[in-house]
Amino acid sequence: MRVVHVMLRGRVQGVGYRAWCAREAQARGLLGWVRNRQSGAVEAVFAGAAPVVDAMLAACRAGPAGARVDDMLVHEAAETALAAGGREAFAVLATL
Repeated sequence: MRVVHVMLRGRVQGVGYRAWCAREAQARGLLGWVRNRQSGAVEAVFAGAAPVVDAMLAACRAGPAGARVDDMLVHEAAETALAAGGREAFAVLATL
């Protein structure tokens, strides 16, 4: 299983990015979570088979209609990154 921690910056809040991200991740069978950050960024953790995670990351670069991703930082993570939520199913968490 590949686990990644992602931070997205640009026009990623107020455009339905979290809901889109959750639908895309659930459709792919990924575990993890997504949330807005007070800084205006969107943060996510994706866990699953490496090719599926790679496809999700590619989708995140474009995002939903109305979004603009200017910067996307991706770091490999441990399964402990799922501790915030999303161990059983992909989750949308409260803003941090």
